[in-house]
Amino acid sequence: MRFNLKKIAVLGGATLAGMLAVATGERHASAQFLDQLLGGGSAEPKVERQVPTSREVVQYSFSPIVRRAAPAVVNVYVQRRVQTFSSPFANDPFFRQFFGDAFGQPSERIQSSLGSGVIVSPDGIVVTNTHVIRGRGEAEIRVALADKREFDARVISQDDKTDITVLKIDAGAQTFPTLDFEDSDSLEVGDMVLAIGNPFGVGQTVTSGIVSALARTEVGRHEGQIFIQTDAAINPGNSGGALVDMSGKLVGINTMIFSQSGGSQGIGFAIPSNLVKLYVEGAVEGRPIERPWLGARLETVTRDMADALGLSRVAGAVVARVSDRGPAAEAGLEAGDVIVHVDGFEVADARAVQYRLTTRGVGSTVRLDVIRKGQPQTVELPLIAAPEPGRDDVRNLVGRHPLDGARVSNILPGVADELGIDEAAGVVVVSVRRGSTAARLGFQPGDVIVEIGEAPVANVGDLEALLAGRQRLWSVAVRRADKVFNLQVPG
Repeated sequence: MRFNLKKIAVLGGATLAGMLAVATGERHASAQFLDQLLGGGSAEPKVERQVPTSREVVQYSFSPIVRRAAPAVVNVYVQRRVQTFSSPFANDPFFRQFFGDAFGQPSERIQSSLGSGVIVSPDGIVVTNTHVIRGRGEAEIRVALADKREFDARVISQDDKTDITVLKIDAGAQTFPTLDFEDSDSLEVGDMVLAIGNPFGVGQTVTSGIVSALARTEVGRHEGQIFIQTDAAINPGNSGGALVDMSGKLVGINTMIFSQSGGSQGIGFAIPSNLVKLYVEGAVEGRPIERPWLGARLETVTRDMADALGLSRVAGAVVARVSDRGPAAEAGLEAGDVIVHVDGFEVADARAVQYRLTTRGVGSTVRLDVIRKGQPQTVELPLIAAPEPGRDDVRNLVGRHPLDGARVSNILPGVADELGIDEAAGVVVVSVRRGSTAARLGFQPGDVIVEIGEAPVANVGDLEALLAGRQRLWSVAVRRADKVFNLQVPG
């Protein structure tokens, strides 16, 4: 076999010219380029060579993108005063009740943490992660810009479930560089992205990578959490920093890594910009984010479910239960339906459905593509807010009993949807105050109090009455997921 070396040299020149043309924004006619690449045609076109006119032509560089995005990425420093005791037992309130401070005097120390943030409004609105700010004690928040200016900041909105916190820089009428939001739904796997933040506190750092996956839900702790996965290096301190695309726009807020060593393993996760934008707009307008009320319980399709329902793929969300008079029932959803698309977007599991509903927002209508008894169906679902609990439906429990520090509620349809539980008898724990008796005993949001002693608990009124007395031994029956636990605590 003989090779035409002249033709190979020309092809090499044409390929290089094509690459340079792409770098400078030019485009070859596709037919001519393919013909040249495949050796078609009798005449070999002359390759025009030019001296490179810019650095971008000679060497592809992210520097124009970084120059545009980096000024809006800030370092977030948090300091708080916390009390410590010299005795390892002195933090226990029961120990201190009997022995006072005889075995350890309290002292204050400064606890510091750091992370990153992104300025998204010229008047100093900054978005970061809740876990960067969250902690015990009143926090002093300081924001440092890339140009070394520093300002105090305050929290205007905080959400634990999405890990999104919105700050406001206290700087009067000054204006700041910003990053524009990009539609995170426009991302595709393989797209180039940059991660900008302050890893390990060394200062602003830029790393590059690609979008490794979209709509990751398995790594989140809460319903509705969904992530962009990237192999751009993300390390501790990058939390709250920017994930930007090749146009220099914000596509995500870096939030966590998957690592056994604590360092970057090429598996990082970012909150999509569409969800971040929703929370920023709510914070600026001074309104809470209302998660749409579905009025149904969803479960992620498993392999066994797929086999039983005759599905060709192990993907989607099965409607396990439909509440009476809820939006799902009024729209015509039925138990056993499998939701596979929301407004044309494929959904892999139940969390992905909740994310799509949340980003669409209360007041809109979404189209659900479902499989019902093996046949495709379309359902139009109006998105409305869940009914607000009444004053008699919620209690903050305080007293000398195991549930001190727990906020509990009657199991209403909206509450059941929010916490992913069935509408059944009992009272559900909505939240637990840090450091409280309930927290130390391990109570969690979603736990359902079924019995106190041997007396059933039907509503918050029953629960309060049963907790009002003194007991030598408290016995509490708690339903968590599909199991019931009996907790016994000395009175």
